[in-house]
Amino acid sequence: MNILVLRSITVLLSFWVSAVPGDCREPHWPQTLAVGTASPGGTYFVYGEALARILTRELKTTVWARPTEGPIENIKLLESGEIQLAFVTLGIAQQGWNGSAAWTGGNKYHAMRAIFPMYDTPFQFIALRDSGIVSIADLKGKRIGIGPEGGTSGFYMPEVLKTLKLDATVHTGSWADLASQVQGSALDALAVAAGVPVPAFLDLERSSKVRYLPLAPSQIVALRLAMPELGNSLVAAGTYPSLLRHYQTVGLFNFAVAHLSLPDDLIDAIVEAVFARHEELMAGHSAAAETVPGNFVRNTFLPFHEGAAQWYHRKSGTGVVRGD
Repeated sequence: MNILVLRSITVLLSFWVSAVPGDCREPHWPQTLAVGTASPGGTYFVYGEALARILTRELKTTVWARPTEGPIENIKLLESGEIQLAFVTLGIAQQGWNGSAAWTGGNKYHAMRAIFPMYDTPFQFIALRDSGIVSIADLKGKRIGIGPEGGTSGFYMPEVLKTLKLDATVHTGSWADLASQVQGSALDALAVAAGVPVPAFLDLERSSKVRYLPLAPSQIVALRLAMPELGNSLVAAGTYPSLLRHYQTVGLFNFAVAHLSLPDDLIDAIVEAVFARHEELMAGHSAAAETVPGNFVRNTFLPFHEGAAQWYHRKSGTGVVRGD
């Protein structure tokens, strides 16, 4: 099925599932809220669908998860006002805020405001066991799926391969489509920056034997020197059925952001709903285990929305917000 048709169907289904009568919301709140996520098959989209269900019920307004290419497109859509909420990795957000990456065209994207922490995004590399690929070095000359062009992986993975001096052919697309291509041998591997477990990886595990390709300590050092925004990250053993040992890698933290023009009391209500319904959010995707108030300190540069700042200040006196 054409990916644009699939995305349109997914949007309509997400909207239909989330829709509720809007006459119970606060009168000065928007009638609908669109959350910029990423492509089907990725963690952002699954997390976004769970968030939309929670917010639709708690806010008594219509919230829907919009499929996108990921953080780069999300930032642009938020700036233009086409969406009101979005998911971003802090590395991409910093590039947008400063106008420092090529994708910004020198523009500075200052409409986004941080509202709540999401989870860590480990960089992960996977290949089928019968591919003969057993290490990162074996990716040289291979065909690698790196996700949507506007996503975190789409931006960072070419830089990762360049830093590690691995000449490979990269392919972009939705995670679901790229995973299918790996299974059909049209691609050799996937290089993914996403919260764990990655739905597309789980799909591969159900049908094929896979191997997770670890970064060597020297490679982790090289990547952190080349891209200082990266931090050490870990995928715990057992996260995937065939991952029997802890997987040491690099990563970035994710945040939900909102357009600065949204009412303060709406953002306060969103943050309250997210943390109050933490277990439900985790049931949507286990990466939400890190969606806790104390992780607000992971954002060191992006201004918080005033409504979110009010929530954290109010809760700090109760011991709810801790940075340790």
